[in-house]
Amino acid sequence: QVQLVESGGGLVQPGGSLRLSCAASGFSFSRYALAWERQAPRKERELVAGITAAGDSTAYAPSVKGRFTMSRDNTKNTVYLQMNSLKPEDTAVYYCDAPRIGRGQGTQVTVFS
Repeated sequence: QVQLVESGGGLVQPGGSLRLSCAASGFSFSRYALAWERQAPRKERELVAGITAAGDSTAYAPSVKGRFTMSRDNTKNTVYLQMNSLKPEDTAVYYCDAPRIGRGQGTQVTVFS
């Protein structure tokens, strides 16, 4: 059974930081590229970041490039999203996604002033 469980969301002031984690199980984690997506109220789901199976290459949406860093630990079946310099427009539910495999339930990130 595929499971992707996000954690680390919360409330933070503008300029603050959060680190999201996604623990995966039920599939060959190290063989798959992964992504973080987010969805804000009344907006389309947005691809935020992606990482290769080996973790040797990442890509980011222009809106988060330079502020967010995606990484993974294939020994722990876990992927991370370090979010710095957070802005109110980063407020959304963040999802861990394994394309064609599954998606987590999401974790809420709220940036408020």
